[in-house]
Amino acid sequence: MHDADSLPGTDAPVVAADAGVTFVMPVLNERDYLLRAVRAVLQQDVAPRPVELVLALGPSTDGTTELARRLADADSRIVLVDNPAADIPVGLNLAIRAGRYPTIVRVDAHSDLAPDYTRDALETLDRVRAANVGGIMRADGRTPFQRAVARAYNSPIGLGGGAYHGGAHEGPAESAYLGVMRRAVLEEVGMFDESIRRGEDWELNLRIQRAGYRVWFDPRLAVTYWPRESWTRLVRQFFATGTWRGELVRRYGRRNSVRYFAPPALVVLTVFALVIAALQLAGVLSGPWSLVASLAYVPIAAYVLLIAAVAIGPGGGTGWRDKLWTLAVLPSMHLAWGAGFIRGVLRGAQDTVDTSRLGTRNTPLP
Repeated sequence: MHDADSLPGTDAPVVAADAGVTFVMPVLNERDYLLRAVRAVLQQDVAPRPVELVLALGPSTDGTTELARRLADADSRIVLVDNPAADIPVGLNLAIRAGRYPTIVRVDAHSDLAPDYTRDALETLDRVRAANVGGIMRADGRTPFQRAVARAYNSPIGLGGGAYHGGAHEGPAESAYLGVMRRAVLEEVGMFDESIRRGEDWELNLRIQRAGYRVWFDPRLAVTYWPRESWTRLVRQFFATGTWRGELVRRYGRRNSVRYFAPPALVVLTVFALVIAALQLAGVLSGPWSLVASLAYVPIAAYVLLIAAVAIGPGGGTGWRDKLWTLAVLPSMHLAWGAGFIRGVLRGAQDTVDTSRLGTRNTPLP
């Protein structure tokens, strides 16, 4: 265990033991997830602290807004604010400003908090005097496709091995999944950057650390995340996320981890191998030069074998459909993210949005 006296950096402000907690959740087309997520928030045991949940409502088309209004009518702890722009950082800032309390807990309609999540996070904030604390994202699924996506999220092969996908040791972190934050620090660093539509949490945590404060990872904190439910939505989500990571590389350069460059490298290698194959089939490349050029297939073959091993192995699921979807999901995530990254680096993210959240109809959760 750690305490603030033994850690470098500036201590975040202390709040009173009975000070309230504001949960903030941007929402867009989440009718089939919203009720479950709201219940998980309102069941958090943080007594004697008062709580409120501020929902930032985007222009949903699936009945989400109507459901949110019914929930707010039934429970005075739920506060609604309009987010006509639908952008996540805009919604987060609107919700934070509408809230009353000194500790902010970011939540997501696709995520369920463990019952003791907030209580443990508050204890960690006080103990290490961090400005932001996050834990582990444990993806889960109900259908073979969604389970395959969840396994990809939970695997170091899927998303590059960031601490919040499976870290075991408490300590300083590059960023924090969702996050439990001190309002005073958020206001000091300027809240979320509304010009960044994806990766806004990473950029915020960069500014928090530049201001001298601690961002902290605590593996005791667990959040269940429900991934996208179809292949097309997954690809759109990852292309948009990769594009914005490319934008962040343009803005912040070497501040970005080396692991972010693996998917675009895979895209480049794949395109190069396809060009070589086309030239060989056309007879342009032949003889010794063709043999030399065939070395381009080696990293692609190694990647295919790795993906097959993950799909067939213990992490690939028990049913054949789960395994087949894992074979499709992993390269889809990597190639879509990598292609988006290259676009973002070359052209900038511009007005790229995550269209997987627009006009959707989800698989209901129990």
